[in-house]
Amino acid sequence: MFADKMLRNKLVLVTGGGTGLGKAMAQRFSELGADIALIGRREEVLATAAGEISREGGRVFYRICDIRDPERVATVMRELEAEAGPLDVLVNNAAGNFISPSERLSHRAVDAVIDIVLHGTLYCTLEAGKRWIEHGRPGTVLNIVAAYAWTGSGYVMPSAVAKAGVLAATRSLAVEWAPHGIRHVAIAPGPFPTEGAWQRLAPTERLASMMQSRVPLGRVGQPVELANLAAYLISDYAGFINGEVVTIDGGEWLSGTGFNSLRSLDAEEWDLIRSLAKPGRKDQVPPG
Repeated sequence: MFADKMLRNKLVLVTGGGTGLGKAMAQRFSELGADIALIGRREEVLATAAGEISREGGRVFYRICDIRDPERVATVMRELEAEAGPLDVLVNNAAGNFISPSERLSHRAVDAVIDIVLHGTLYCTLEAGKRWIEHGRPGTVLNIVAAYAWTGSGYVMPSAVAKAGVLAATRSLAVEWAPHGIRHVAIAPGPFPTEGAWQRLAPTERLASMMQSRVPLGRVGQPVELANLAAYLISDYAGFINGEVVTIDGGEWLSGTGFNSLRSLDAEEWDLIRSLAKPGRKDQVPPG
């Protein structure tokens, strides 16, 4: 359904683009003609992803960047512009989340999620936007939120708080920066299994079954489905869409979004879920 090379001459920066849905979006953008810039915290992962994506034919760049560090974000964007040219699209995909009763959370766990999801998104957005405005260039920001950004959700409280903030930023800047030719759009995904996220959000068979059973279509999403939606929203075909959030969840939010159904779990099951976390992983957000 997409025009051949409809993203040609666009440089798209994807945060957290080395794995999961970020990588899936980057691959699709490259197939459609875009040049890609990936940022993340693990060089080996970024290098591998860049090598795979470059097979699609476009240019691919990457930089190590912890988006919780605004100075590093600014440095990386300057470096990428010098090497690859001006940025056209920013995709704020990097995130951290896990399920836990809120009374089990430490302040470090709360900070870990909010710093990545909210602060990191704002740091990247402000840096890109300031550069676009300074140089009189248009741009597009695509944020990844969640259906529970509107309602909140138990058992993922830090994520709900952070995603609500990203949603507010999307709609605030859609008005403020539109006169500069800068669009803001967002996607609210339902369950899309990826290795990293699924280990934290559905680490047991029972939880995975619960996640799928909430979806009226009776299945989870496929990464290419989200990637195709993202490709449309950042393309010129969506040039009159601004400040809008598109939910892609198989109708899950209509039957009760978020993780409130986890109230049926007992203390032993929560202990098991916590034990399944891998604290040795640098990209793992700790549950306590």
